[in-house]
Amino acid sequence: MEFKIDRDVFLKSLTHVQGVVEKKNTLPILANILIESFDGFLKITATDLDIIITEKLICETIKEGSTTTTAQVIYDIVRKLKTGSSIHLFLQDNNRLKLISGKSDFNLTCITPDEFPILEDNLDEDYITIPSFEFLKILNKTKFSISNDETRHYLNGIYLDIINERQLVAVATDGHRLSKSSTEIQGNVNFQSVILPKKAVYQLLTIIDEDSINLKILSTKSKIKFLYKDIVFISKVIDGKFPDYEKVIPTDDRVQSKSNVEEFVSALDRLKSLSTDRKGVVKILLEKNLIKFLINDAISGDGVEEISSQYEGQSLEVGFNSNYLMDVASVLESKEIILMIKDASSPIKVKDENDPLSTYIVMPMRVI
Repeated sequence: MEFKIDRDVFLKSLTHVQGVVEKKNTLPILANILIESFDGFLKITATDLDIIITEKLICETIKEGSTTTTAQVIYDIVRKLKTGSSIHLFLQDNNRLKLISGKSDFNLTCITPDEFPILEDNLDEDYITIPSFEFLKILNKTKFSISNDETRHYLNGIYLDIINERQLVAVATDGHRLSKSSTEIQGNVNFQSVILPKKAVYQLLTIIDEDSINLKILSTKSKIKFLYKDIVFISKVIDGKFPDYEKVIPTDDRVQSKSNVEEFVSALDRLKSLSTDRKGVVKILLEKNLIKFLINDAISGDGVEEISSQYEGQSLEVGFNSNYLMDVASVLESKEIILMIKDASSPIKVKDENDPLSTYIVMPMRVI
């Protein structure tokens, strides 16, 4: 195997695939990426046995062949080479991969490609199609609500569902908050609802660019497949039943409080400085045309912040995890945050005037 390739093109692909590779694993081959050179193309593959990613690149093929080498090592070397340089790689008789670029000369250890696990890709049915930036949007608007509680594994990802045969819905919850966002789709709606694992979510966020190139998605009961540019990304899905998210979203009449997002976040952020509790619990006092944020920490002290608000309801005092509210505020498209409130013990519903397809629910907390 021998080929030449542009350093920047190679690095971008290595950035995509090396994130899939587990840093700690029991099988040495899983620390490696599979490199295949053929007919003017280079194919790079990585897997952790749950996710497999393959990307096809243009290169100057001198001799066809394949090998595997340590993902982290080759990524670090290429990352530190000069931007715009050319890289010459070839497999030597001693099963070492020689990498030459300018005056840099490396010999990398290899494992035979016969040991590399290739997961069967038998997913070739009809795909749904969505602009890549739209899919990025619904992932970014829900990812912060993914649970880290391994005892409830079915919450450790984003639930993807189709509603009304034309909307792809993304939902995440950790039991204390819920984020839901959806977007219009094209193509066949023969889509199996799945829970996309957290690792797959964050890998997709590094792979997909914020452009209008169509992303194709196909799902089955056990796997989900994404086609984007020259990348094929396949992930196992979480085996479990996701909660009925529609039952969590309040539909009753509520009083509305509308405030400037920047003022809302700034006030919470300043008060958080006093909190020695990682939850950053603050008390919110709603009064006519006013919101007060209060904190009283036994170690750090106490503080009060006030911002103006369009609120006409009765005075109401409720406690919240400030981090949860700030997470929601950070993804709003509107310059204003709308809190839909019922009482001190009911979940709060957050709306975005500029994005009616997204909804956020935050549970209140008891504050002494």
